[in-house]
Amino acid sequence: MRTYLLLTGAILFSFGQLRAQRACLSADYLNNQLQVDPSLAEEMSRIENFIQNHIAASANSRIEGVTIKIPVVVHILYHVPGENISDEAVYSQIDMLNKCFRRTHPDSAKTPAVFKPIAADCEIEFQLATSDPLRRRTTGIIHKYTPLTYWQADDMMKSSAQMGDDPWDSKSYLNIWVCNMRKIAGYSSLPGGPATKDGVVIDLNVFGTNTKPGYEMGKTAVHEVGHWLGLRHIWGDAECGDDLVADTPPQSDYSIGCPTGIHTSCNNGPNGDMYSNYMDYTSDACVNLFTEGQKTRMRAYFAAGGARNSLLTSTGLSAPLIEEAPLPEEAPRWLAPRIYPNPAGNELVLDVAYDIRWVGKVMIILNATGQRLMQFTISSKIQKINIAQLKPGLYFISSRKEDGSYIKQKFIKM
Repeated sequence: MRTYLLLTGAILFSFGQLRAQRACLSADYLNNQLQVDPSLAEEMSRIENFIQNHIAASANSRIEGVTIKIPVVVHILYHVPGENISDEAVYSQIDMLNKCFRRTHPDSAKTPAVFKPIAADCEIEFQLATSDPLRRRTTGIIHKYTPLTYWQADDMMKSSAQMGDDPWDSKSYLNIWVCNMRKIAGYSSLPGGPATKDGVVIDLNVFGTNTKPGYEMGKTAVHEVGHWLGLRHIWGDAECGDDLVADTPPQSDYSIGCPTGIHTSCNNGPNGDMYSNYMDYTSDACVNLFTEGQKTRMRAYFAAGGARNSLLTSTGLSAPLIEEAPLPEEAPRWLAPRIYPNPAGNELVLDVAYDIRWVGKVMIILNATGQRLMQFTISSKIQKINIAQLKPGLYFISSRKEDGSYIKQKFIKM
């Protein structure tokens, strides 16, 4: 059995072996959170003590028989139409989560024989929400245009003010954001973090069934939801580290690809590394189990007083009280600033609907020699500009945002 490490060692992982390309940034994300808010370590320490005490107290009791059902809301953030993944892709991802957590996926037959006795049906299921926080009817899927072309593991996608989408109450829903993360497959918060940042982020290219080699089955979300339910990486994010689960053997580092046979490390013979565990980095086709110990740990968060207990009384899966669902936001028809008509008479129209961050910014009009002739503040997404005072000729309209992006377009005054 692994040695239980009391705080902060249980949560401050070793980050000395950072990789240039890492599939999951959950450990790095936690480290950044702890640096920003050192008091978070104390809260996570309290939660870890609760989990360990609960596990110890229930060691001889059965935890099977009660299926935990978690309401899910999926926030799809897209910049171009091709990133607006279909509802069918969402359904495929929810189906994969349930097959893996309930151990009903055909891949469970591939679990190495030495680990099959401890492979678990976690009795945790996921369903798209039927009621939103105001008890209005919902599909549990939000499609939202964003002017941002890609995202980083900095939680900006979790805020409408940052051009993302605000979470639904994290005490009642599992929030999943799907967006363009480029080289990052995903990351997740751990129980105990800020409520407004609680949830899972998945790159749109590895969400649901897709064609990306190694990620084609949607098991990245299984891995990240495992983090959301309190699991660490199988290697403990350190050489021969501790993942705080008794029945997962220690291993020196993460696995890649599709290993076969017995790989021993950290004196974990004769059975070797558990590279088929969902909390390793192994390719989708070769991960196929959570253990009984991981099951016990995840379910402990739902015990009375646990960090995920409030989800058991969520109304997210209840019948809605209001049948009318909120109207979805419409995406702009073009993804760049547009001025029209051009040539123009006495009025020019500036359309920045693709990026509302332009509202409030100062816009200037220059003549062909660079002389500033007019200045005004953009007050709406569709702004009418009176240019009657300008003489016929060539002009430039220009503005710049704090992030360095700018508008510079020419127009002709007739």
